[in-house]
Amino acid sequence: MWTDVIDLRDFYATILGRVARRMIARRIRLLWPDLHGLNVLGLGYANPYLGIFRSEAQRVMAMMPAAQGVMHWPADEPGLTALCDHTDLPLPDNCVDRALIVHALECAERTRPMMREVWRVLADGGRLLVVAPNRRGLWARFERSPFGHGRPYSAGQLSRTLRDAMFTPYQSSAALYVPPVASRMVLSSAGAWEQIGQRWFTTFAGVVMVEATKQIYAAPSTAAASSRNRAYIGIGAH
Repeated sequence: MWTDVIDLRDFYATILGRVARRMIARRIRLLWPDLHGLNVLGLGYANPYLGIFRSEAQRVMAMMPAAQGVMHWPADEPGLTALCDHTDLPLPDNCVDRALIVHALECAERTRPMMREVWRVLADGGRLLVVAPNRRGLWARFERSPFGHGRPYSAGQLSRTLRDAMFTPYQSSAALYVPPVASRMVLSSAGAWEQIGQRWFTTFAGVVMVEATKQIYAAPSTAAASSRNRAYIGIGAH
């Protein structure tokens, strides 16, 4: 079941949400330190994490599944978001260099069609990064955050899901070790929790991340065949 976009927005406006965004964004940045000149797609509710790339990427776009809802982003600027069918993206083949999936895989009832659509729009040599709730982490056990909804994954399960969709996983990571509590004292030490967790307790992170590349020898998906003549929806470039 998809988490409503309003609930996602409200979560990231809380102190707990701001801390979660900072810890996850820090790990994403370590995995993708330089995206100059690349086209970046966010699928699901990736908006809180796409902003770090806007000053360097050629184009940043956010696709929000219809069942989740759409929200204008960025605020007070031309919109870079679009409502979409997550199994039929309004984009041409091979147009994206990096795809970031957040608050999507754990919610989708049909994960393979969605991932095959991402495969279709990803350029040869492009990279995909999926962020999903960790099955063994505390965050997946509490409904006070969106990471407590949907299907959580272990790193191994996430890798298998990507392989089933014709991606080749090549590195995994994790983030969000601070407990999901509203205590300012605990949250103020989130950086220390992150350092300790990365060194000693990686199994219990709040989210798992797997980066993968596209298997270019995979057979075209049905969605790809149906979309070859589809017009490209331009979404603000900078």
